[in-house]
Amino acid sequence: MEREKKQSSAVSDIGAWALNVVSSVGLIMANKQLMSPAGYAFVFATTLTGFHFCMTGIIGFVSKVSGYTTQKKVPLWELLWFSIVANTSITGMNLSLMLNSVGFYQISKLSMIPVVCVMEWILHGKQYSSKVKVAVMVVVVGVGVCTVTDVKVNAQGFLCAFVAVLSTSLQQISIGSLQKKYAIGSFELLSQTAPIQAVSLLLLGPFVDYFLTGNLLPTYHLSSAAFFFILVSCSLAVFCNISQYLCIGRFSAVSFQVLGHMKTVCVLTLGWLLFDSELTFKNILGMAIAVLGMVLYSWAVEADKAAPLPKHGSDHVKLLLKQHEVDGLSPVKDVELGVEGLSRG
Repeated sequence: MEREKKQSSAVSDIGAWALNVVSSVGLIMANKQLMSPAGYAFVFATTLTGFHFCMTGIIGFVSKVSGYTTQKKVPLWELLWFSIVANTSITGMNLSLMLNSVGFYQISKLSMIPVVCVMEWILHGKQYSSKVKVAVMVVVVGVGVCTVTDVKVNAQGFLCAFVAVLSTSLQQISIGSLQKKYAIGSFELLSQTAPIQAVSLLLLGPFVDYFLTGNLLPTYHLSSAAFFFILVSCSLAVFCNISQYLCIGRFSAVSFQVLGHMKTVCVLTLGWLLFDSELTFKNILGMAIAVLGMVLYSWAVEADKAAPLPKHGSDHVKLLLKQHEVDGLSPVKDVELGVEGLSRG
């Protein structure tokens, strides 16, 4: 019986991670077609994210009314605080991409892994073995080789990147903390936070997008094809958001970040296959190193589970394997294309 439970849990974990990867990569591909100049040039990334959370909130409401899900009580101030952090992450990532070079933007994203490690150590007292640290570094190096190009830094861009990295890391840690604190399911938590994020992003999004692009939303000519891709993007975002909450609830934020870089490898490969993006020896080498790092990470976590680290204070450290944005829209270089904050991972 115990063995069957473990097998069932493993299947559920793999399913949650697979759903996150498939929905995130599909969302990036849909957003590429919707947002790129060669597609439908819908450049209002922050507003689009508001549409995503609006559809997510509607589905959550319908699910609650139909009795499919129940809603446990989470204090309003915690929902508001989480929504502010999440929206700061989305806005910060978009501003970071606008003000920094693609190379520095990618480096700032890679820095989220060590930042999450440090924040989990500060907030929850988690410790990491040397094997896990080495594996994480291999993943970071591999993804860096894949994606980092020119690196230019300016004061405003650095500040935006700093805020974006801190808020994104805090958001991912908070998802797991809230689920454990209130014994609430991932979809129930998402259903309560999505409406708040939707309203705030739809109110502020057009102004943020105007600052980022110089384009006003009312001036955009919405064709039926563009509307279709907006619906596709919103539908995929629902699965992406749900799977993100599922994964972070099941795994550690660090594991989610590390294996979330598999999406980077998938995006680079699909961009080469579907959109004629350049795939160089440097990209291939970086992807190989990143995959090696993920294999090492899997081995390191399993080794730590077999031989747990000593207790520190009241915490007995456990690192679970098994699992980053949706990455931001890049008008400069076709590295990854999407909207930050939809699938942190």
